[in-house]
Amino acid sequence: MSPEPPQPKAKRKDERIAELEVQLAEARTQADQLLTQLKYAKADLDNIQKQSQRRIEEANDRNNARILTQLTTLADELALIAKNTGDEGVGMIHMKLLKLLESEGVAPIEAVGKPFDPYRHEAILETETDTCPPGTVAEEIRKGYKYKDKVLRAAMVKVAKAPSKQEEKDYDREQA
Repeated sequence: MSPEPPQPKAKRKDERIAELEVQLAEARTQADQLLTQLKYAKADLDNIQKQSQRRIEEANDRNNARILTQLTTLADELALIAKNTGDEGVGMIHMKLLKLLESEGVAPIEAVGKPFDPYRHEAILETETDTCPPGTVAEEIRKGYKYKDKVLRAAMVKVAKAPSKQEEKDYDREQA
């Protein structure tokens, strides 16, 4: 066997160029794959950061809601004291506390005259009345509060119902 005859330099250069082009194509493919992986990793990191921030905000809201719930109870007690004693100082403190709660995003739940909503109202009694349509709140026993559109404490209410037929029959008997 005889060694291969030397190839011309031009042919060796063309083969070398072809090899380098193949290597370049492989390097580009690998670079594209790595870039895609990097994009996915960056998207995952962004999602984790957003999720972590959302969890922190939710935890802060829960803690704020817990403290604000306690302050609403205090506000109700101050209102009761101011009403029963007529003490203007207590009334002023009560008003300041209400303004503080309002500045933190706490708002009272409107109840009287509104349709009964079990998510916002806690019915403790049904009362027969002609002054309110059935199924609406006739009287508020304890004020309810909401914080960022979530109920802190449901309003304790009396719900109106239509007068019973028995009362109408009794009334008719008395008239006869």
